Amino acid sequence: MPNMRWLFLFVLFSLAACSGKSLELKVPPANNDAPPEEGLSWASRAAIDAFFRGVVWKGDRSGFVAMFAQDGHLVYGTAAGWANIEARIPMQLDTRMRFASMTKPVTAVSAMILVEEGKLGLDDPVAQYVPAFSGLKLATSHSRNAEGSFDTKKPNNELLVRHLLMFSSGIGPGIESEPTELHEYWEANTIYTEDTRSLAERIDRMASLPLFEEPGTAWRYGWSADVLARVVEVAADQPYGDFVEERILQPLGMEATAYMQAGDSFEDVATVYTQDENGDLVMAKPRFDAYWTPGGSGLVSNAEDYMRFALMLWNGGEYQGVRILEPATIAEMRSLHMPEGVLSSIGMEGLGWGLGVAVAADSEASMVPDNNGDFWWSGFFGTTFFVSPATGLVGVLLSQNDPKTFDDDGEGGPIHLFIAQAIALAGAPERAEGD
Repeated sequence: MPNMRWLFLFVLFSLAACSGKSLELKVPPANNDAPPEEGLSWASRAAIDAFFRGVVWKGDRSGFVAMFAQDGHLVYGTAAGWANIEARIPMQLDTRMRFASMTKPVTAVSAMILVEEGKLGLDDPVAQYVPAFSGLKLATSHSRNAEGSFDTKKPNNELLVRHLLMFSSGIGPGIESEPTELHEYWEANTIYTEDTRSLAERIDRMASLPLFEEPGTAWRYGWSADVLARVVEVAADQPYGDFVEERILQPLGMEATAYMQAGDSFEDVATVYTQDENGDLVMAKPRFDAYWTPGGSGLVSNAEDYMRFALMLWNGGEYQGVRILEPATIAEMRSLHMPEGVLSSIGMEGLGWGLGVAVAADSEASMVPDNNGDFWWSGFFGTTFFVSPATGLVGVLLSQNDPKTFDDDGEGGPIHLFIAQAIALAGAPERAEGD
């Protein structure tokens, strides 16, 4: 964690000057229940505002948007800094941003819709939907052999749909503190290449690469969600992007959310920045913009839209009378299917995995602010969301920064968003689910 002294000093001396005034909140509540008696306290709101403004003033990030709901009702939203520094375009609650891997929970919900409808089974072989996976090979060593290739064998375990949702498919490349030759091979043969291949072609090509682990045995942050998107496409007999639009985005009223496509204009999307060798903010050329296809990443959205999705998850699969999933399915998604090992390669502890979302398994050990049973996920460019059943708090926190690194101390990750999340959760009372 970074040195926090300057943060606390800044917050202390800024509280008197910071009103904590909310921006206009346009997201309807999850249901018709009475609103909470209290939302975020004045002190919490002021501290989050002061912290974000201080980070922007310090030049560490270009801008932030954060939105919080309590017991299904929006209670606070704030924006600080710039969507585009050079053009002096301020961040707003409705500013659209690249969400990258925050797409993955949407992909998981897509699959679970089909599971409920009986069109897809969690224990179905992936090869049933994508025949290229019938010939999978497992690497017996992550180093090249004398011939320059990799020794492989047939996996003992069949690759199942549930393994894709659990991120235990053995599909890479993953995040490793010391990349192996197999990791480098996967990176060199990435599915994200500047060509016009369809999702089907990309996934078929990936199926020829050797797995890192036996399916079902270890968590790995690879392209499981992209393979899952292709499985959804086949099971639904519909282009994946169309399925997401018709079954999730439109029903939830997520009108600002769409998959990026090659050639799209990003004039209304926040600029991505990064840090130069001196640590100063400079405009970045966002990775992947030229070659996204609908899959486990690639959504452009904003805080208002994604809050609708997060509130649906909090409310047992229903939002504003529109049911996306049954409560039992949501409960299954946020159960611990992988009790440990999530992001352990970069020093994370206390995190498990459900079906498509991270789940707090041991909040005492976790460096992410959470309570046991909270579920969440983040995106590459500095976005995150969380649902906290223990407190009734839901948050969507956004920035746009292309990280140079993601080391053991979390540098390069959305550390500023996690600090704001901690401030919000610190003032939220714990309650029994259903209260």
